[in-house]
Amino acid sequence: MASHNASQVSRLTPANALTTLRLVLAPVCAYLIVEARDFEAVVVFAIAIATDFADGPIARKRGETSPFGALLDHGTDATFVVLGNAALACREFVPVYFAPLIAVAFVQYALDSKALAGQPLRASQLGRWNGIFYFVVLGTPIVRNMLGWSWPPDAWIAFMGIALALSTLVSIGDRLWALRGLTDR
Repeated sequence: MASHNASQVSRLTPANALTTLRLVLAPVCAYLIVEARDFEAVVVFAIAIATDFADGPIARKRGETSPFGALLDHGTDATFVVLGNAALACREFVPVYFAPLIAVAFVQYALDSKALAGQPLRASQLGRWNGIFYFVVLGTPIVRNMLGWSWPPDAWIAFMGIALALSTLVSIGDRLWALRGLTDR
């Protein structure tokens, strides 16, 4: 029983608290986006980005990195961008299939990495870049609207969503191909 409690305590870290804050902010940001409250959405988005930049270095500095923390971090990022991009789809900025595709890619990533069994996550280079650009697509229209700009135009944002959806499909296909052992990684 003592070792079970020790494993629970090791999950209650400052880095995981920051990650959990980002998870709590995900539906808040999505709601604000749907309601076209772009200033508030940008504030929440900025807090989320700050926690994402801070949680990893804090965990490494304190020697508290773990497969659980990595899965929590990536799962939280996926939740944030899925909910945020679903909200953007409600406002017709990105295609409706974009957010579900991000969710499928993350689930595949977690399962392929055997993260649920405590293994470290294994990111592909394409998947890593996709993850960054999911946030870029999410932030672009809300920051633009908050600033009162007309650039980039809605058509460019939609194109970014379509291009990133295609890149996500390529990443999913690459992972499936590698899983079958048909390519070298």
